[in-house]
Amino acid sequence: MVAPGKGILAADESTGTMKKRMDAIGVENTEDNRRDYREMMFRAKDAMGYVSGVILFDETIWQNAKDGAPLVKLIEQAGSIPGIKVDEGTRELAGAKGDLITRGLDKLHERLPKYYEKGARFAKWRAVIDPTKLSHAGLLANAHALARYANLCQEFDIVPIVEPEVLMDGDNDIDTTYAVTEWVLKETFQQLYYLNVPLEGIVLKPNMIVPGKKAPKQASVDEVAEKTIKVLKACVPSAVPGIAYLSGGQSDELATAHLSRMNELGGFPWKMTFSYGRALQAAPQKAWAGKAENIAKGQAAFLHRARMNGLASLGQWKQDMEKQAA
Repeated sequence: MVAPGKGILAADESTGTMKKRMDAIGVENTEDNRRDYREMMFRAKDAMGYVSGVILFDETIWQNAKDGAPLVKLIEQAGSIPGIKVDEGTRELAGAKGDLITRGLDKLHERLPKYYEKGARFAKWRAVIDPTKLSHAGLLANAHALARYANLCQEFDIVPIVEPEVLMDGDNDIDTTYAVTEWVLKETFQQLYYLNVPLEGIVLKPNMIVPGKKAPKQASVDEVAEKTIKVLKACVPSAVPGIAYLSGGQSDELATAHLSRMNELGGFPWKMTFSYGRALQAAPQKAWAGKAENIAKGQAAFLHRARMNGLASLGQWKQDMEKQAA
């Protein structure tokens, strides 16, 4: 999952999120269109060469391609590992002031063996943390749920991706993001310890340390890379084999630049790669636009983004850009 030069494709958008993506390119949000779009990506063998694993939505893991082949099999044939998003969205924590907690633990022990039988070998659970509305109660509830999920996954031989996401949508500065992320990571690893989760069997999917999108002062690539490495070194045990960052609404190129710079700097014990959704898919979606005659264009756009991030996972993106410019 964190093989050199590869990363994880987060193709686990809910039906509601896919509607936003489809609306943006003028395509009706039907089950067939969602399947056709994802099939286009999974059949892009050159691009999938940079993808170690694919996170799927519940709808997708059961779907077949137009020719009847299970989409899970297309992923396997491309040399990637199928995975599954198992959380069921968020709700507001009772008595809290805006804290969201993630749902989905009920009957998770019944769902996981079915996903494994279908081909899933890893899972993902996302906790959502708003740095402007954070309480200890909300953080504790989310961290404990992440640990319980991870414990259950390992019971059924499924690798858990642990994703505590500090949102990037507000006006908080980079130091606030740093402080909140530090608190979130420390509490998350404390709960993983309490639930006896072997860290050698997880992948961490954290946010990068960036200011909120509405912050008056944005940060340089170097500052983001340095602060992100610093907070992870302060909070993440070396037993964790890999970090697969979420893009969190960053632009395609910026998410790539930040990842590449961190790998250029080095000095950390984990492999650092990507687990991007929109930052890998925005360009392919636009190129495809729901038309069969655009499949090759969509796959070419996917290949470019996947290759750029594969280079970033090796710390080689900037050098490649400079070589191309020359």
